[in-house]
Amino acid sequence: MNEKILVTRSSMPDFDEYCNEIKGLWESHWLTNMGEKHMQLQKALEDTLGVSHVTLYTNGHLALENIIAAMDLPEHGEVITTPFTFASTTHSIVRNGLEPVFCDINATDYTIDTDLIENLITDKTCAIVPVHVYGNLCDVEKIQKIADKYDLKVIYDAAHAFGVTYKGVNAACFGYASMFSFHATKVFNTIEGGAICYSDDSLVQKLNDMKNFGIHSPEEVIYAGGNAKMNEFQAAMGICNLRHLDDEIEKRRRVTEHYRSRLENVSGITLCRPQADVKQNYAYFPAVFDEKLFGATRDEVCQALADNNINARKYFYPLTNTFDCFKGKYDAGKTPVALHISKRVLTLPLYADLSTESVDRICDVILGLKKAD
Repeated sequence: MNEKILVTRSSMPDFDEYCNEIKGLWESHWLTNMGEKHMQLQKALEDTLGVSHVTLYTNGHLALENIIAAMDLPEHGEVITTPFTFASTTHSIVRNGLEPVFCDINATDYTIDTDLIENLITDKTCAIVPVHVYGNLCDVEKIQKIADKYDLKVIYDAAHAFGVTYKGVNAACFGYASMFSFHATKVFNTIEGGAICYSDDSLVQKLNDMKNFGIHSPEEVIYAGGNAKMNEFQAAMGICNLRHLDDEIEKRRRVTEHYRSRLENVSGITLCRPQADVKQNYAYFPAVFDEKLFGATRDEVCQALADNNINARKYFYPLTNTFDCFKGKYDAGKTPVALHISKRVLTLPLYADLSTESVDRICDVILGLKKAD
C-alpha cells in the first residue's frame, strides 16, 4: 500500500539547532514561569508582528479565554461570533459566562458576513469575536467601523492567520486584541502554545497575573486565575521555528499552487480565491464539493482518500452551534451559508514538506471520482 499521507505534519527545526537552543536549560534549571527563552520569544514575536505587546500561553484556547475574561464583560452579555470555527472559539465565550450570538459567514472566504452583524446587535451585545478562516482575513475595516459605531471591543480568533498581512499590516494588529494558536499543526508552532497580541498597556500585568493563578505578588492573589504559562521547551521551539517562517510559508505556497494547477478549473470543486491586498500564509487548502456538478459528495471524496491511505479533514464540521453540548439551544438554520459549507468542505493535506508527487496522488484520487461533464 502507498505510504500514508497525513492531513498535516508539524514543521520542526534541525535536531541540532533545537538541542543547541535548549542546552542552557541544563545549566539554569529554569524550565517555566517566564524564563529566558520565554522572554526571548516574546520580544522576537513583538518585533516580527509589529505589535506593542505579546503575552504567551501554553495554548491558544487558554489565551482566548483569558483575553475575554480580562475585558470584564457583563455577565450573560452577548458576543457576536460565527459557528464556522473550531470548538475553542465558542467554548471560550461560553466558559466566560457569555452568550454566543451566531452570525453567518460569507460564501467567498468563509469569514463572518459583515453585512449581517449590525442586525444582531442588541443592548446586551458586549463584544465581537470574528474568526480568520484558513488564513483568509475577515473584513477588518468594516468590522472596526461597526465596533466603533456601537462602542464594542473586537477580539480576533486569528489561530489560522499567523504571518498574514493586509495592506502591509500584520493580522496581529487588528482589533482590540488578536489570539494566535501555536499548535503543532500550525504554520508556526511552539509544540503547543498560543499568544494574545494587543496595544493596551493596562493588559500586560493583568494577563500575566491571570495566566499564573491570579498571583500578583508573593502575598497578593487578585484574580481567580488559572495556569496557562508557556514553558521554556515550547518557547525554544518557537525561537527556532520563527527563524524559518519565511521558508515555511514559501514551501506551503508551492504545495498550494500545485493543488491549484490540478483542481482550480474542475467543475463542482470550489477553491478559495486569494484575497485582495492580503499576503497569504497558505495555512490550509479547503475544497468545497458540489455533488450535482462533481458527481460525488464531500463524504465520498473523504472516504475515497482514506481508502487510499490519505487523511483529509472535514474542517469545520460540525458547526459549533450544532454541538451536542448545545443541543436544542441554537438553530443552525439561521446560519445557512455556514451550514451549507460545513457539509461540503474538505481540507486536503498541506504541509511544507508535502511532495509534488503526493499532491498528484491526492488529486488523482479526487479527479477519479469526477463525473463526465
